Amino acid sequence: MLLIFDWDGTLCDSKAKITRSMQMAAEDLGWQPLDDVAIHNIIGLGLPEAISRLYPNASDKERQQIRDAYAKRFIELDLAQPSILFSGVEEGLKKLKENGHHLAIATGKSRKGLDRLFEAMNLNSFFHATRCADETASKPHPLMLEELVKEFQVLPHEAIMMGDTEYDLEMAQKINMPSVAVSYGAHHISRLKPFAPVLCIDHFSEFLVWDKLSL
Repeated sequence: MLLIFDWDGTLCDSKAKITRSMQMAAEDLGWQPLDDVAIHNIIGLGLPEAISRLYPNASDKERQQIRDAYAKRFIELDLAQPSILFSGVEEGLKKLKENGHHLAIATGKSRKGLDRLFEAMNLNSFFHATRCADETASKPHPLMLEELVKEFQVLPHEAIMMGDTEYDLEMAQKINMPSVAVSYGAHHISRLKPFAPVLCIDHFSEFLVWDKLSL
């Protein structure tokens, strides 16, 4: 089966780093930093789309400035304290792969950003396929999921999308793909349940138990 995972907030424990990087970027430009909740709300979107929502009145030039400042700050923070996977994720993904599943990533990160993290975390050959927001459409548009099912020659109902935000589950719902919601990411689980996920989990290991029983 094709298992598709969001990255930030689902596999990678990066919510705090994303939040702080965006606040530091605003400070660098002399802007008033936004609060944590506002930034949590845009995690999962492509960076241009996220910045447009955070700063709807900013000019194109200003949006590019904060985009550049954010990227710089995120890399600095990541070098100082490298990103890590959530507890149980690495072991769980290895087991799922051993069980014959195809593993893919559908993320709001840029290709450059994801590749840099994969290199640092030694994950370059771990996933069978990846899609990033700057090479397809940003969530919640389902294009990246449509591309992945086409690549693996499966139907949407023969795949699963796991994510921590409304954007993840909404794009799956748009093409009738089953979804799994995680409670430990950017959006509260109460925001995910209206999208009718087949499973809600508090720890990645719970998906392996369900996988064994259901798939």
